[in-house]
Amino acid sequence: MAYALDPEVAAVVALMPGTPLTDIPALRGIESTLTSALGEPDASGVDVADLTVPGPAGAPDVTVRVYRPAGTAGTVLPLVFDIHGGGFVLGSVDMFHGGNLDLCRSLGAVVASVEYRLAPEDPYPAGLEDCYAALTALVGAAADLGIDPERVAVRGGSAGGGLAAALALLARDRGGPRLCFQFLGFPEIDDRLATPSMVAFTDTPGWNRPNAEISWDAYLGPGRRGGPDVPAYAAPSRAEDLAGLPPAYISVMQFDPLRDEGIAYAQALLAAGINVELHLFPGTFHGSGLARHAEVSRRERAEEIAVLRRALFG
Repeated sequence: MAYALDPEVAAVVALMPGTPLTDIPALRGIESTLTSALGEPDASGVDVADLTVPGPAGAPDVTVRVYRPAGTAGTVLPLVFDIHGGGFVLGSVDMFHGGNLDLCRSLGAVVASVEYRLAPEDPYPAGLEDCYAALTALVGAAADLGIDPERVAVRGGSAGGGLAAALALLARDRGGPRLCFQFLGFPEIDDRLATPSMVAFTDTPGWNRPNAEISWDAYLGPGRRGGPDVPAYAAPSRAEDLAGLPPAYISVMQFDPLRDEGIAYAQALLAAGINVELHLFPGTFHGSGLARHAEVSRRERAEEIAVLRRALFG
């Protein structure tokens, strides 16, 4: 199918070969090779440390990479708790290292990126529990880390956005760390795959319905996708009670199967009395932000910084 993509982002489609999730180990190998080929990004102006924190009960410890603006030792700063994307089966702290360095520099806040377990080897709730354990540990050590526990935002894109939304639900229900904001970039939050965009977009670049099916089957386990027993902590679109959640920003891309579930979640949050900002970026697709030169991508990134700065610094 032909899609009316923004010409500037359309130019990178040829550089993004189809990425079916049918061979996850091979894709992880490609991802690792590409990450290594990029070399070490510019870390100037940022102090970086890898921490190990206790994992969930009976599970391995969790690695968290913490980014802090250089020269701010002794200063209490807000925290952005970042959860990387990758369809629940791909992605790593290393893969998103450059982006988090940029975020730390641009925002002037502490950023923490969590290395959560991936499916299908470790299906739900492993990844989410890793995120919760890491968030709890960081906030518990706020005084030592120079973090303001009252200014903690969760951020994620794609599957990371889904985990971020789920983490906000989990923290609320367990009486865990109080989040002041949730930044959900084109979140993957609905395993039922029944929205109009999910039904229609079977061959869109970056992400499509076939990949979504594989992603959810890996995360939930075979035979559970779309069934009656999937909890809201796995698929936040299923949540019936959204009251008491932190304010949210949700972005969606026009030609992304995840578009309509993001819009629906924003509407549900609004109905629950939660302050929400929703932005649909025209002519874009899932991952079109890789075209960093494109005007729409630059606008998307600038808005992210502005939204997080407002949420954390007022």
